[in-house]
Amino acid sequence: LAAAEDAALHLQRALVAEPGRPHPNLEIAGGYLPAGPRALVGGDWFETVRLHFGRSLLVVGDVMGHGLDAAVDMNAYRTALREVAATDLPPHRVLRHLDSVVAEDDARRPATVLLARVDPARGTATFASAGHLPPAVFGADGSAELVDLPVGPPLGTGVGGYEPTTRPLRPGDTLLVFTDGLVERRGEDIDDSLARLAALRLPSDSGPAQVVDEVLRRLGAHGAEDDVAVLAARIRARPAP
Repeated sequence: LAAAEDAALHLQRALVAEPGRPHPNLEIAGGYLPAGPRALVGGDWFETVRLHFGRSLLVVGDVMGHGLDAAVDMNAYRTALREVAATDLPPHRVLRHLDSVVAEDDARRPATVLLARVDPARGTATFASAGHLPPAVFGADGSAELVDLPVGPPLGTGVGGYEPTTRPLRPGDTLLVFTDGLVERRGEDIDDSLARLAALRLPSDSGPAQVVDEVLRRLGAHGAEDDVAVLAARIRARPAP
């Protein structure tokens, strides 16, 4: 069992250590915390996929269950998602395609996934969610806002029903996507957990690395009962002409 835990943990750390290579116009930072020193590893991951026209796709996902099997399934989801995302389909259609593929494999565990396609040239982010918690946007003043978006079923049901939401991403805004281990606490309603995140006030003009560090610290994520994966991104300011 210990060997399986170690294998899963090493696999997972390797997968989130290098979250793809976004365009240089996007500044990113990520963090991953396993649940306790000997807890079974889950299927959390994050990454970025470089797209055409200066855009980048941010991904955060959580395969249901724990242990080596969940980590292996997570790797399979990650590989499939990269292949589909490379076709440059909009985020909700990426989820629809993945859902239909995964639903044909009875052995594959369901997973929640959130996609965010950031378009720096337009200053927008387009989201699609498969059963995942909403992202947050921290403004230049340090205040937080949860993104209101429709939530489809987790991947693997074959039901589909994923819809896109687009919102502005202003200069100085930092987008934060995360798995439920960041906010969920035993015996607490998830709405209260998300409200605690939305109530955070960070130092003004916090960049991605500071947002990740502050959120993990202030929400007590280092003592969470579940794995935590977070990814933050901010559009780089264009140099003045």
